Amino acid sequence: MADVNELRALKASLLGALESAAALDAIKSKVTAIPPDGDIPPADLEELGRLTLAHAVASQALRGLVEAIRARRDVG
Repeated sequence: MADVNELRALKASLLGALESAAALDAIKSKVTAIPPDGDIPPADLEELGRLTLAHAVASQALRGLVEAIRARRDVG
């Protein structure tokens, strides 16, 4: 039987990863619009750094939960 808290955490982690991916998608036009000889403005670079970190953390949390569920099922 599935653990209710585990499923809640899995759903929350999935939503976090999707929301952070959507935030990255929102800045995509700014980054792709930079000309080859141009530079990314400091504020956009800061935002990109913040968003990529958020996405990495959310994705890793989701991966950790998936691995924990798989390990629990393998033992059970």
